[in-house]
Parts: sequence; C-alpha cells; structure tokens
Amino acid sequence: MPYQKLFVVVGLLGVATCLRAQQPITPPSPVPQAAATPFIADPTQAETPRAKAVPTAKPDLSFPASPIAPPTQQPEAAPPAEPGVARAEPVSEREVITRLQIFLDQRSFGPGKIDGRWGEFVAKALQRYQRANGQNATGQIGPELQQQLQQIFPIYTTYQLTDDDFKRVGNIPYKPAEEAKVKAMLYRSITEFISERYHSGENFITKLNKDKNLDALKPGDVVRVPNVPPFQIEALREVGSLPLKPEFAKRLIKIDTRYRMLDIIDGDKLIGSYPITPGSQKLPAPIGTWKIVGIATMPWFRWDEAMLNHGERSENFYNIPPGPRNPVGIAWIGLSKRGIGIHGTNSPDTIGRSGSHGCIRLANWDAARVINQVTEGMTVEIF
Repeated sequence: MPYQKLFVVVGLLGVATCLRAQQPITPPSPVPQAAATPFIADPTQAETPRAKAVPTAKPDLSFPASPIAPPTQQPEAAPPAEPGVARAEPVSEREVITRLQIFLDQRSFGPGKIDGRWGEFVAKALQRYQRANGQNATGQIGPELQQQLQQIFPIYTTYQLTDDDFKRVGNIPYKPAEEAKVKAMLYRSITEFISERYHSGENFITKLNKDKNLDALKPGDVVRVPNVPPFQIEALREVGSLPLKPEFAKRLIKIDTRYRMLDIIDGDKLIGSYPITPGSQKLPAPIGTWKIVGIATMPWFRWDEAMLNHGERSENFYNIPPGPRNPVGIAWIGLSKRGIGIHGTNSPDTIGRSGSHGCIRLANWDAARVINQVTEGMTVEIF
C-alpha cells in the first residue's frame, strides 16, 4: 500500500558544524599540540558574511508522496513459480524501501541513512540515478525497477563484532575544552559504530536486532545489518594531503544548495550523488566556482567560539583531535574559498536538517566515498 510522509526540515540557524551535547566525563591525558598534527581543518577562516550576504536558498522539499509509480496498465497474471527457485519476498513496505535504499547506495547514489522509510533524499537519489541512466526521472519505483530490486538479496546480512571495533568506542566529552584533551574523537556507543558502518539510523539497527541488548554487546557477538558495502573506518589514517589522481582532474562537482545534493560528473556522465547540508543563513555556502586545493583524512578541527558566535577570530580556541565524532568527521576537502570545505560530520542524523559554518557536510560514509572519486585541482560549482 503506497503511503505518504511529510518530511519536516528544521533549520538550526547560525550553528557550527554539528557540535552536539553529550554527557561530560573526566578526560584522559592531553594530546600533542597543533604543531605535531598533519592537518587542522579551520572553518573559522571563512569570511564573515556582509549585511547583504545572500542567504542559503530555501530548500526544495518537493518529492513524490508515494514511492510506487502508478500503473500504466493492468499487469498480466504472474506465471506459476518454478519449482526450487522460490525465495522470500518483501513482507512490508519498510523492506521494499530498504531494498531501494540499498540498491541506490550500492551504486553511489546516496539515499541518506538507511532506515526503510520513504523521504526526501531517497526520492532525490532515485531521481538522480534515473537521470544518470537515461530514464524518466520520476523519483518513483516503476515495474522495471521493481524487477531490479528483487536482485537485492539478501536484504540483510550479519556482522561479527571484533575487539578492534570496541576500541573505537569511548566516553567522549562534549565541551571543546575537554574534547581537545582526548586522544581521539571516538564513537560514543557500539550502536553508533554499527550504524555508521552500515550507513544506517541507530533506531533502524535497534529494530533489526530487537532480540538483542545492544548496550551489552561484546566481541564475537553477531548483529543483523543492511546488505551494503561497509564504511571501514579502520582503513583511514591521518593524512594531511592525499596524492593527486590525474585521471579525475577533469571531473566536476556540482553542489545544489536548494536541492541539497552533491553531484560528481565525469564528462557528460553523472557518476555519483550524495545528500548534504549546505551552510546556514548566518554563513551560507559560498555561491560560485571554486577549486579543490587539498584533501585530508582524519583531520583535526580548530574550534573558536568567538568566530562561531560573533564572526570574530580569536586566540581562545581548541584543536579537537581526529575521529568519527570530530566536528568535520573523517575527511576534509578544502576549497579555494578560504575556510570552506566539503567534509564529514559527527552527527549523520542532521544531514540536510541543521546548519553548518558555510561548509558542505556529508555523512561520513558518503565522505569516504567522495574522497575516492575526486582529486586536488578539480572544479567545484556551488549554486
């Protein structure tokens, strides 16, 4: 049964890259100062907007209310199933949408977090995928796509937790002064780790594992997850400048601030598209044409309250260490516009929903894919 869902977007104006409150703890020993780090993301260099600065465009929230395209004709009766080939079909609308989300995610058309729900970014990713493949960009599931979705099998798979996985989880403070003293900005729970690894919402992972107490998981336990290529944070290292990839030099990034999508174009082919948060009304994403001037993985972050709140750079700042809960996430793609970059996030649930300090935010799993599709020197169009 097709269903409708209003997608409500709440803009949090004038905030920096998703600094979220968590319960404070006693911090561990301080880490080396900035001079010992390979790269520090510094959005506080961004220019203070003038009184007549053009605000971030009003989001385009239009998308089909139903994921299922209306039938053009009565379907013929299905032939009898062949013996020995029957398999389980989706038993709920959630699984139909989950199949679609997995299908798009596997093809580098990011639907946002996988949660089995129809919404803005699923529809927009589907439209982008349809356009890239010469189809009518309806943003709905037609008969041909329904057949393709049946190839997404199984819908879910399993993952066995390791000792190393639990080393990526810790009690991380929320105040920048305390965050600057920890060794790494780790995940705050093993559920966060699992969810980000499999591009999902935490509530969705909890529903998939309703027979388990996720707070009591231990190494060796097996959890149920969507069947997507995992985001492998263990493969990332602190690298201040990734090597050039000359074969990507002529590619183009287009960032639609109203549609809130980042597209990667190779020649005349759209090869990937991902949901974003494009700046805020206080400091909009800079409209114009820019160049990528460098790409760093596992960056540090310079937090300056005076700049974030009043637009004035100060000497009262903190350098926050790398990790998935660093304010700029696991990657920083610097642009030729001073202080502006395309980067990850410490809060994937807020992609498309809260403001940033003029930068372009991606979920970490999408940021990890984007850095493998782009290179220094590429053109970035923001409009």
